[in-house]
Amino acid sequence: MSKCKKWILAIFVGFAVLISVGFQSKFFEIAKQIDIYTTMFKELNMLYIDEVNPAKLTHKSINHMLQSLDPYTVYFDEQGIEDARIAATGEYGGIGTLVEFKNHTLLVKELLKDSPAESAGIKPGDKILKIDAILVKDFDEKGASTLLNGLPNTTVTLLLERQNKTFEVTVTRKKVEVSPVPHYTMLNEEVGYISFIKFTESATTEVKNAFLDLKKQGMKKLIIDVRSNPGGLLNEAVKITNFFIPKDKVVVTTKGKVEKHNETFKTKEEPLDLEIPISILIDGKSASASEILAGSLQDYDRAVIVGERSFGKGLVQQYRELSYGTQMKLTISKYYTPSGRCIQELDYTNRDDNGNIPKFSDKGRAQYKTAIGRTVYGGGGILPDVSLEKPTTTKTTETLLNSDAFFNYVTNYFYTHKSIEEPSKFNVALNEYDDLRSYLAKNQQYFETETEAEFKKANKKALEENLQGNLSKSYNEVLATIQSEKLKELDKNKAEIIKKLTEEIVKRYYFVEGVYQQKAQFDPVISKAITLLNSSEYQKILKK
Repeated sequence: MSKCKKWILAIFVGFAVLISVGFQSKFFEIAKQIDIYTTMFKELNMLYIDEVNPAKLTHKSINHMLQSLDPYTVYFDEQGIEDARIAATGEYGGIGTLVEFKNHTLLVKELLKDSPAESAGIKPGDKILKIDAILVKDFDEKGASTLLNGLPNTTVTLLLERQNKTFEVTVTRKKVEVSPVPHYTMLNEEVGYISFIKFTESATTEVKNAFLDLKKQGMKKLIIDVRSNPGGLLNEAVKITNFFIPKDKVVVTTKGKVEKHNETFKTKEEPLDLEIPISILIDGKSASASEILAGSLQDYDRAVIVGERSFGKGLVQQYRELSYGTQMKLTISKYYTPSGRCIQELDYTNRDDNGNIPKFSDKGRAQYKTAIGRTVYGGGGILPDVSLEKPTTTKTTETLLNSDAFFNYVTNYFYTHKSIEEPSKFNVALNEYDDLRSYLAKNQQYFETETEAEFKKANKKALEENLQGNLSKSYNEVLATIQSEKLKELDKNKAEIIKKLTEEIVKRYYFVEGVYQQKAQFDPVISKAITLLNSSEYQKILKK
């Protein structure tokens, strides 16, 4: 053998040894850490002074570990698997309520139309105190809410509290299906509208049925509304994109650490329509599969995107079975639109020492080209072709919209107004904002900002350490000033608050379908999309 060949063979063997050593080192480290955890866990359960719950400890340790990675890598126990299945399919056996566990009761936040709960007379704002013979207060949030679900045609008796009165109702469970398309309609003689809230297993069928029905009604232009659509099943996004682009076109590519999980998803069917002008509406809550739909149609110059920059979730998850009937969903790859861009916004891998997550877009956004040469950008979500930016939502407004005070105000409105106009004619009067503000001033305890909470903690600490002295009067004055400024801060988002108030009121009378019926008539973003589709601006945008 020549010296050259020997030299090459030596290098090859050296690399092989290094790779082998690397793998062995990695697997040894994994085995070492598992062994440390196992022995520690064993000692803890045998010797700790008080009784411990092994399952609860394991849950906490697993969840804490996964939270350090990204929000989408999660562990599911047996009930969690069922919750994940419901999210994917959009169907379950239950009574058709969305509930929140608060103050040791289940609060009914929302009803599904034509659900058993609606038939039984349950209303949003009702508190569930007892489920059959079981007191809700004896359970945690997860345990209590699961008691409502069960096999179709079984009954459950609930003790409810409404407006300070208690009563019982018996509800017959049934198979409940959450429609991914709550509403579609013709907005005028030519423009059709489809609202689309989740990419579940039935999404392709329902979007297709809505599209074909609108075509029968004379639709010549289309608006697809995926605002606040958090995504769902990637395959459903590919199939729906296929409705509007030719067969055998790349919709999305996934790339990760394990090469065998890298996939290219192409259209497999003949399209429904290659010519109809399309506008897709997005906002900061449009994520994942919504961004695949919007991004791929933008890359092929097949639709004009209208609204706000999308969320920026470019990560793909896969379910993996674990032992004892449990599962985990973990991030295995990033996805890339046909032009090659990944729209992931948050860089979870490179958190700083304080846990802050940097943004890819802070480093600049790479440029890509659509099919006809238009410039689009990677990182930081999908940028719309026509941006309709709204005023920044303040922290105070966010707190309000998620508060008990806002929910309770809508509940009070519902019980003081027997009916409202049909959604297509209803809008909250401007003076309703002033009434809401007055209500908040009288019910400060149900609408507390972080500043108030921290200020109250400081005052409590001062009392504990006997440091308050004569500060009581000053404390009350400062707190009153904070609460007054809090209400003034809301005025910056007056239009947004009125819009949200309108949505929540309509939902009480006409369910989520009614919200989209109202939007179809009054939403300025939809109005802009109609104007765009009816003007030459649409074609100008889609020209090179």
